[in-house]
Amino acid sequence: MKHLSKLLVVALLVVGFNSIQAQDENNPWQVQFGVNAIDVYPTGDVSSFGNEFFNANDHWNVLPSISYVGVSKSVGSGFSVGVRGSLNKISKLGDTRVDDLSHYAIDGTIKYAFLPDRFIDPFVEVGGGYTWVDEIGAGTANGGVGVNFWFTENLGLTVQTSYKHAFEDYGVTHWQHLAGISVKFGGTDTDGDGIYDKDDACPEVAGLEAFNGCPDADGDGIEDSKDSCPNEAGSKEMNGCPDADGDGIADKDDACPNEAGLAALAGCPDADGDGVADKDDECPNEAGPAENKGCPWPDKDGDGVLDKDDQCPDVAGTVANQGCPEVTEEVQKQLNDYARTILFDTGKASIKAESTSVMVDIIQILNEYPTAKFTVEGHTDSVGSAKLNQGLSEKRALSVKEFLVDKGIDEFRLSAIGYGEEKPIATNNTRAGRKQNRRVEINLVK
Repeated sequence: MKHLSKLLVVALLVVGFNSIQAQDENNPWQVQFGVNAIDVYPTGDVSSFGNEFFNANDHWNVLPSISYVGVSKSVGSGFSVGVRGSLNKISKLGDTRVDDLSHYAIDGTIKYAFLPDRFIDPFVEVGGGYTWVDEIGAGTANGGVGVNFWFTENLGLTVQTSYKHAFEDYGVTHWQHLAGISVKFGGTDTDGDGIYDKDDACPEVAGLEAFNGCPDADGDGIEDSKDSCPNEAGSKEMNGCPDADGDGIADKDDACPNEAGLAALAGCPDADGDGVADKDDECPNEAGPAENKGCPWPDKDGDGVLDKDDQCPDVAGTVANQGCPEVTEEVQKQLNDYARTILFDTGKASIKAESTSVMVDIIQILNEYPTAKFTVEGHTDSVGSAKLNQGLSEKRALSVKEFLVDKGIDEFRLSAIGYGEEKPIATNNTRAGRKQNRRVEINLVK
């Protein structure tokens, strides 16, 4: 029986230590080991309890070595269940001296701790077991009180006392006092950050106690899960992101992170205030529209009409004529003075070679008014049939138009029309008058 009891105690230790990796609560296991004292006085005289209970010299049996081992496991809400084995030698059986009787006990326990998370942790304990005194065994019912003093989260000192009532008449009812070291273990800390998985909001990643076990990789005081830039130290105002230029726009959202700028321009500056970021502004110090890349619209000819709206950007004109010069009465008169000197072969629409110079003069005038439109009008005298004169005037007007177009005047600016003998400017009764009536006119279309 002695050897069996010893084996039971060893088995309890093995079971306890092998369970360390199997648990999922914070330190649910507790191992106790230390010395125990057996006191069989008073066994029946309750009235002497107060005087004799602490009489260690006369009544306590103590084995000067580790004489008990216990293992228990928390089951939640302050409760734990366990088993305890103890051994001793009895030389004081009440007031009677005996010859070192052997004592072995194994007990099952149910314990309730009042303050399991405090330095001073009182508890009550009930249970039952079996006790052998000098090879004679008897079952017992147990009840006790005690207190743990936790020096660290895992290590403490436990003192307790239990009353063990024997069921058999031959059994020895007694007190058992215990004092020893308690070690708590079994909590799982997967990431090794010192915070058990049960209380670790990030059990797979090492973190900080301040963040319930979650990491702060950049050390800016903002846990990674709430940090918009977890690998770059930043400020709380920027949700953990840096703002190198101090413009209130986080670098990750700042198109110009090293230059203070405006939120409307993604953190870039706008020196001239034209709404175009300097990095995109071809004229950063001169305000201009975005359509012209931040530069003011030019007015090359200085006529007050911007080039973008100027139909004649290289020639000064008027606003009313979209930046193009207007054909004045003087210009119109000069144009017709030239046109009336155009000479044709008699009875034909072909222009004589000697009219080339005057045609050049006409082209120069037309080029000065690049958007103006004109009608080329052909006229004849009244000699011959009206039908022939009409056809000849049309052909001569068309001949002049084709000449001008061939020399670079846009065709859409010119139209040709023949009036025959319908619009004389002099009498057809004289040679001089008929000569004036045989003419070409180039008139502005208004």
